[in-house]
Amino acid sequence: MASDPKLVPLRPPRSCPICGKRAAKDAYPFCSKRCADLDLGRWLAGRYVIPGREEEEEDGRPDPDLEP
Repeated sequence: MASDPKLVPLRPPRSCPICGKRAAKDAYPFCSKRCADLDLGRWLAGRYVIPGREEEEEDGRPDPDLEP
């Protein structure tokens, strides 16, 4: 069966964010369940942090920009 040039893949090939190998269809975007589990463990351990604004200034007063 020849590949149809009109067909576009659903998503471009990616490499695994943990080890760099090619992502597997059944573990996307990871290459395996092992890498997916490693990533989950990192999230649960708090190794990934999304930065946010502080709610109080250093002197303990609320930040006036955050008041409703």
